[in-house]
Amino acid sequence: MNHLFDNLASDEKLVLAVLAGRADAFDPLVARYQEMATRIAYRLLNHKDDAMEVTQDAFCNAFDRLGSLSDPARFKPWFLRIVNNLSLNRRRNRARRKMLSLDHTPTDGETRIELHDKTMPTPRDRAIRTDLSNQLRGAIDALPEPQRQALILYSLEKLPQKEVAQILTCSVEMVKWNVFQARKTLRITLRDPHDTP
Repeated sequence: MNHLFDNLASDEKLVLAVLAGRADAFDPLVARYQEMATRIAYRLLNHKDDAMEVTQDAFCNAFDRLGSLSDPARFKPWFLRIVNNLSLNRRRNRARRKMLSLDHTPTDGETRIELHDKTMPTPRDRAIRTDLSNQLRGAIDALPEPQRQALILYSLEKLPQKEVAQILTCSVEMVKWNVFQARKTLRITLRDPHDTP
């Protein structure tokens, strides 16, 4: 790879180079955003293989549609919007094909989201953590789509609200509202029934 297109080059410089015919300038963009894209897709899909496929498809789509990017400096939110949209499409298609029961256990291709705390090594405590993790995952999955997306991108991925708004094509105020509503719903859903309101 030409040293001109190293990982220190700006997104804008790399995008402009690709548009000028230097396909190898896309490689640093892949290296820069692959991990984040896969993580976001996984959090939206809860399935490792699907997340990896979505990420690959997103890079292919981004490369093919790079000419439609109006501001080359805004590659990141534009690309993450592609990841988000492909993840949602895959989730909808998967839901149409197969209705998962509440007692569904992950298969080899799926990975549980677990809380990692080495201070509680007993089997009973691990079972409790797994149950809590499954409850949290289920509660997040049950959120309305705009709230779930905003919560994942802002609270879990720690993206700035402005970028989340660009990815979701909505206002920053709508991002704030959706995150607020998602957190409120999760607090209610996950509240211990023995707690007094």
